[in-house]
Amino acid sequence: MSAPTIEDVDRISRLDDPVLRNLQITQCYYEISQSVAQLTGFSANWCTFATWASKQAGQTIRMEDLIPALEERFYVSPEIAALLEELAGNLQIVGARLKTQISKQAIIKALNPETALVRASAAVGRGNKKVFEEIGREFARFVAVFYGDNKFNAEKLARFCAALRPGEPPDGQRLLAEAFMVYGEARFQSDAKEKVELMLLANLRAGFHEQVRLQPEIAEALNTSLENPEDLKRKLLRLLLPDFWIPARDPLTRLLDHDLPLDVIDRLVRETNRLIRHVITDHLMTLHLPGEVLRLGRDLRTAFPKTLEQIRNPNLRQMLAQTDPTPDSLKESGTEDWADLKDRMHFITDFFRAYQERQPLFQAPFTGQQVAVLKSGRRPHGPL
Repeated sequence: MSAPTIEDVDRISRLDDPVLRNLQITQCYYEISQSVAQLTGFSANWCTFATWASKQAGQTIRMEDLIPALEERFYVSPEIAALLEELAGNLQIVGARLKTQISKQAIIKALNPETALVRASAAVGRGNKKVFEEIGREFARFVAVFYGDNKFNAEKLARFCAALRPGEPPDGQRLLAEAFMVYGEARFQSDAKEKVELMLLANLRAGFHEQVRLQPEIAEALNTSLENPEDLKRKLLRLLLPDFWIPARDPLTRLLDHDLPLDVIDRLVRETNRLIRHVITDHLMTLHLPGEVLRLGRDLRTAFPKTLEQIRNPNLRQMLAQTDPTPDSLKESGTEDWADLKDRMHFITDFFRAYQERQPLFQAPFTGQQVAVLKSGRRPHGPL
């Protein structure tokens, strides 16, 4: 397997189809991860973790199970049932004769939550592309520049890092430059423990940069919501009262002008938005790895590898002090709000530290047949 080039990264980034682009990004991350491992050793590098994060993002981008999951929650929700019952009672106050019980299926069709899910999918797709075309590209450049070197060259490494923009993320690339500086140092480190700690430090610096860059897209995906509540109110009333007439310029004007307590519709919209956020959060806070599934809202149920139980590298200790509020422990590693950068980084820090030495992470994300189809520019069939 040849190492992906900068040109490969640029070509994939230009793909218009977000689904195909995500699949090729995931495969490219895997190939870059393997190439970086040939340089630094088989401790997981940032691209190793990015492979599985991108594969997971693909489920949201493809909207796999999003709509059925939302519909299921809507249909079984006691809050939704109570709101629809209250709405029916309020409509009867003005003499509306509802022929049947309000249909949940008709209501959810009128609310049209799919449009909100499409916006969340698009936000995740943009984030996937944004990170790949920046960080993935720099990893491809790193492999191209340093492949074949057999001794540490500090000057060459400094030149590589100098090409990155100074300053803090999201616009500056200081953390990313510092990450590659450490990857370069780790490559020729003979002390096994020091090498593992350097890899973790580099991964965390790259990961912190990544998460700052992704913050707008993550927040947008989680906060997506239904269309304008007033428009939805009119749409629902026309659905529920197709033959109901009130003498007015607009048959619904008096209903909307407080002749009827219709705040129940506002509460129905808010409750549906809450369900949408829950479904999207479940997708974004689930991570499928080889042989296991992590729920990111729960504490990690594992342990740090022996080599990373106690940290002696002062720069790594400083980084951990910034991102891990429960030092040397997996306590409270579960994330309460994935849109909260600090909360998210706490989980990522513990996850990187606990899983860095797990060799199954280097497994291929797709089958050989699926990769062949991807390389031909098409979407593979079957589970992805």
